[in-house]
Amino acid sequence: MLDVRFDPTHSGPLRGLRVLDLSRLVAGNMLSLQLADFGAEVIKVEDPDGGDTLRQWRERGPNHPEGVPVWWKVYARNKKSLAIDLRSEPGRAALRTLAAGAQVLIESFRPGTLEKMGFAPEALLALNPKLVIVRLTGWGQTGPYHQQPGFGSLVEAMSGFAAKNGAPEAPPMLPNMALADMVAGLYGAFAVAAAVREVETNGGAGQVIDLSLLEPLLSIMGPDAAAHHVSGQVPARTGNRTSITAPRNIYRTKGGDWVALSASTQGMTERLLRAIGRAELIDDPRFRTNADRLAHVDALDAVVGGFIGERTLEENLAFFREREVTVGPVYHIGQIVADPHVVARGIVVRAPDADTGALPMHAVVPRLSRTPGGLARPAPRLGEHTLELLRGAGLSEAAIQALIDQKLIAP
Repeated sequence: MLDVRFDPTHSGPLRGLRVLDLSRLVAGNMLSLQLADFGAEVIKVEDPDGGDTLRQWRERGPNHPEGVPVWWKVYARNKKSLAIDLRSEPGRAALRTLAAGAQVLIESFRPGTLEKMGFAPEALLALNPKLVIVRLTGWGQTGPYHQQPGFGSLVEAMSGFAAKNGAPEAPPMLPNMALADMVAGLYGAFAVAAAVREVETNGGAGQVIDLSLLEPLLSIMGPDAAAHHVSGQVPARTGNRTSITAPRNIYRTKGGDWVALSASTQGMTERLLRAIGRAELIDDPRFRTNADRLAHVDALDAVVGGFIGERTLEENLAFFREREVTVGPVYHIGQIVADPHVVARGIVVRAPDADTGALPMHAVVPRLSRTPGGLARPAPRLGEHTLELLRGAGLSEAAIQALIDQKLIAP
């Protein structure tokens, strides 16, 4: 694994972009991480009493019985922390000062909360006409559900994702990761880039981005709505198979490991059958076309799985890769970080960490040839940059001291 160091002098293509991130949990942090990794100054605006909820998500281990906030350390890297009580008028006044000089503001409150705080989009745009405001919620700012709580698990269920996943005889399956949040964060970063370009290049004004968790996840589900309209059918759960092509599955190897195989073109299927010594099956009426193979997928999987089951993981990978058949290992995280391709490309890097000495995390994605992103600073402690940011915004020492005395900031 590649060891890296934080370089505070690093500046990416988004340098000069100031982002106020008032969001909590995963989606907003995923969004602002993309901007921070490429040089934006991302300021996490946090409550002095505990800060962002990700700080409380801790991984415990024998050397860290109190837990390490790994979510925070990974998804708050490259950011600054301003801990200020926005329930107070002095805190809100300080935020208005910062918003006047920012290009982007991200929030994830329930619809209407920002308005109650005195930061309705109209008020913010009157203060800063070029401000891009991201409003991140489960269901959006409008519609019958807009006031309902909207955690990612509910979205993953309602979007149709869970209904498509799992074995045919098993219940629908939710992802064991923050999928809806992550997808929304990526869409949000693109939306910010588009809106900022409108301001900077096209001479436009600021605007509001209404970003729900539901719509981005639904958009990556494939053409399900169109398929349902055409066929009238609701797709059944297929486990690791797919209703589109065959063979496509995971197969158990000798020794208990697994490989994934996808022969999603006619040419690849023929190459596979020749490789395993079953070229006669290319003209078998059960397997001649993709439609034939889908109709006889159990028999096809028995052939492919039988061959794979006689060989170890390493033997299968070597055999199929030599013959350019599309297979890959089913890894757990310990195997991923040690894979030679992952190591060679520096896909996972190890950065200095105050709690663990060095902490693995994903490298900046994607890779830009001329103005790459980078790691400038570790995730901040709560309120680490409060004084720096308030002074930079022009608050007097007396005003800052008053905030400290009233316990409205965490310096």
